[in-house]
Amino acid sequence: MKLRLLFFLCALTFQGFSQNNVLVFQSDFGTKDGAVSAMKGVAMGVSTDIKIFDLTHEIPAYNIWEAAYRLSQTAQYYPAGTVFVSVCDPGVGTSRHSVVLLTKSGHYFVTPDNGTLTLIAEQLGIQEIREIDEVKNRRANSNESYTFHGRDVYAFTGARLASKKITFEEVGPKLPNEVEKIAYQKPVFEKGIIKGGIPILDIQYGNVWTNIDKKTFSNLDVKPGDLVKIQIFNGTEKVYEGQLQLVNTFGQVAVGTDVCYFNSLLNFAIAVNQGNFSQKHKIYSGADWKISVSK
Repeated sequence: MKLRLLFFLCALTFQGFSQNNVLVFQSDFGTKDGAVSAMKGVAMGVSTDIKIFDLTHEIPAYNIWEAAYRLSQTAQYYPAGTVFVSVCDPGVGTSRHSVVLLTKSGHYFVTPDNGTLTLIAEQLGIQEIREIDEVKNRRANSNESYTFHGRDVYAFTGARLASKKITFEEVGPKLPNEVEKIAYQKPVFEKGIIKGGIPILDIQYGNVWTNIDKKTFSNLDVKPGDLVKIQIFNGTEKVYEGQLQLVNTFGQVAVGTDVCYFNSLLNFAIAVNQGNFSQKHKIYSGADWKISVSK
């Protein structure tokens, strides 16, 4: 009986980490040309049973940090076994590693190890990392191409994983459980002040999203309706200072009013009701952008 129970538990664990035919693409390619379509064509050439989705292809060119954030924003909502292919690769063809990361949550990430995995490794944990064997896991007759690994290596390998044409172990040799990281300001509470980062903008509306979670913010003992003092820095340069009302919804203030609130990820954010805070105050995002919040 004990052996059967152990076998059952092992089977459940393996099932949680097994591929599920779902393949999600992200890139900084845009959709003006055929690059994204070519990657999808390679994937379908591996198997027509793959279910392909797009995370985004509008990562700003070469912006590895934003690619890292979009993965952390989205991956948690996909089921275990999903394979993500993320290609923001300004160092294509250089010595950076091409890897597949298996997280403790059972998700797979196929990408250059150039900082793209910074947030996913922290958020979902590292189960194992393997370097892609580009002899075995590369599109046929693509050896003379050095600048489109997204098509020739990542899409091909991701599709083979998602379709179960290869196992995770067949990706290539095992690497240490470490990834290249981009340094950034994590949320901390010290002496009545919360310091955090501005990892991303709510790009459609120009809202400023921070990485200050609701639990960390609760140290201030501020409730909706209260004023919050805010300072924003780009590196060491202060670019904004003000006091904003904390609200639950934008409708609580007049159109055009600057406010602060908690976004859909339950992180502290800043906005203009029916306006664009980023454009209005020239506030942007990235690992160099920092924010201080106090009463």
